[in-house]
Amino acid sequence: MVSLSWSRALAWRMRQQLLDPVGNESVAGVVRRLGAVPAQREAAAELAVRARRQRSRLGEVAHALAEGRIINTYAFRGATHLMTPEDEGVYLALRAASRMWELPSWQSFYDLTPSDWPVLREAVREALADGPMTRDELGAAVTARPKLRHLGFAFADGAGTLLKPLAWQGEMSFGPPRDGHATFQRLDYNPRWAGVPELDEAGMRAVEAYFRAYGPATGDHLRYWLGEGLGAGRKQIQSWMTGLGDRLAAVDIDGGSAYVLREDLEELAATPATTAVRLLPGYDQWVLGPGTADPHVVPPARRTLVSRQADIVVAGGVVLGTWSLTDDQVVVAWFAEAGPPPRKALAEEVARLARILDRSLQPTVQAA
Repeated sequence: MVSLSWSRALAWRMRQQLLDPVGNESVAGVVRRLGAVPAQREAAAELAVRARRQRSRLGEVAHALAEGRIINTYAFRGATHLMTPEDEGVYLALRAASRMWELPSWQSFYDLTPSDWPVLREAVREALADGPMTRDELGAAVTARPKLRHLGFAFADGAGTLLKPLAWQGEMSFGPPRDGHATFQRLDYNPRWAGVPELDEAGMRAVEAYFRAYGPATGDHLRYWLGEGLGAGRKQIQSWMTGLGDRLAAVDIDGGSAYVLREDLEELAATPATTAVRLLPGYDQWVLGPGTADPHVVPPARRTLVSRQADIVVAGGVVLGTWSLTDDQVVVAWFAEAGPPPRKALAEEVARLARILDRSLQPTVQAA
């Protein structure tokens, strides 16, 4: 069994996530590598992608969305995420498998039985056949059907819960904004859309993708990603992991056991530790992938801060500070317990951030 330290394991993970060295992948390539990129904050999503690209342009994420090279839809934890149309169906299959819209509470609240859902899905497809629609427009079209007339309240502002299962079932995703309002569009009109695979196929692909981007990882990490994130069942996740067989290899990390794809084992064993510093947005997949409860990535004493969406400073793969932007100052709050801050590396990363944002920035480093 290969034995290594967490510092080396995180260095390999930084390589896999295009953080050290920073990658040359396209916008879609970055999103595909991570599986999904949180999209609740547009600026944060763009920074998460551009921080992983050696050369990038302002607005390139929106451009990729407009071209259909990436998709914005409801996914992990019911929140919006960027995914690629080629891989999106993998995660939607897991999210939809729980069929929560068939729960008695859902049936009662929306007055929809399981047999009503094919009618609702057909109504949505027909409504979006001529192009993207706002929530109001989609609601008006759907409720024009007598059987669905009572659903008007489900399309009101702030009432998007009913829309999520429609996205999970592959009927629609977010379209281009119109006059400041979100729109929805048919997924199957995107020529890159690969559809929703069968559940077990999707599960195996999702497990493989996780170990490739977020390994070395444990079963608990995987259950957090696919279970808490997408609602997949514990037994299902274990069966998919077991199904990889000898494609998974166990490694010893500082006395604990974790797994990586066997084909990545040689590269992992040869990867030295890194001191690379990166400024990442809050809720970046660097911390959401393993979870903020992972003490190897997020110091336990700082978990609450990171969980509150603070922009993070990652050094050697560990969150060792936060940062904020005020006028032309990038204020770095370096965790006091992390020792002396690497001022030169921080200044170089602030300079890289300045190039990404196309503005003059100066670093200010203080103890947190």
